[in-house]
Amino acid sequence: MSESMTAATALDTGTPDLLATLESGVLTLTLNRPDARNAMSRAMNTALQEQLALAEFNNAVRCIVLTGAGKGFCAGGDVKGMAASGDGTVGAQTIDQAIHRQRVNQRATAGKLFKMPKPTLAALPGAAAGAGLALALACDLRIMSSTAVMTTAFAKVGFSGDYGGSYFLTQLVGTAKAREMYFLSDRVGADEALRLGLANWVCAPEELAERTRALALRLAAGPTVAYRYMKENLNRALAGEVDDCMDLEATHHVHCGQTEDHREATKAFVAKREPVFNGR
Repeated sequence: MSESMTAATALDTGTPDLLATLESGVLTLTLNRPDARNAMSRAMNTALQEQLALAEFNNAVRCIVLTGAGKGFCAGGDVKGMAASGDGTVGAQTIDQAIHRQRVNQRATAGKLFKMPKPTLAALPGAAAGAGLALALACDLRIMSSTAVMTTAFAKVGFSGDYGGSYFLTQLVGTAKAREMYFLSDRVGADEALRLGLANWVCAPEELAERTRALALRLAAGPTVAYRYMKENLNRALAGEVDDCMDLEATHHVHCGQTEDHREATKAFVAKREPVFNGR
């Protein structure tokens, strides 16, 4: 990995509600409203959209970690703010304006994490609820503290759900379990989340940061081009026909065979050493 990718750099997000650092190819985005369980503010949402848009085309970013400050991941929308205003969705906008803004916000955050041509990893130190759960499920992989929980939460506050949660949850656990989790909004502990496939790893709270860093560095050191096409293949497979999926795999597989990463990997295999991927 190049020298420029190893130094930790704090990035200016324009708001204290979102922190961003880039180190060794890993962009870490930290939702930073710990006193509000990292509930989403407009400033946080806007900054997250901007950072993800930049990361997509920044070759120095090879993996993205999304996490939360303090003891929570993200509580979703700011319910206290909604209660104070008496309006959870529209405010001073028309209904059509509110719907359009919501659609743009969702696609540029959860949608971008899902479609981002780079591996995304959610690290949950604590509760992921509502839209916060959707952001976690939009990522490719999830690692949870053993004390963390997941909940759709929407039924508790009279919402139907947003940020793609109904799509991501249905894909991961099936329609019956997804309906149960939406209708009842019960909490799902870390061990149950692991059993259901909502989490990939569970660890002790004090181990979360180091385990997350090790996983992210491993992904950042991997074959970037191949990861991009793996992710597109897997996303297309969710709704595609088998022949379409196989045709896409063939195109991507042959293309990967022309990359420097592939040639380096074959040489490393013969030499019985670890490959060093450069993303080309």
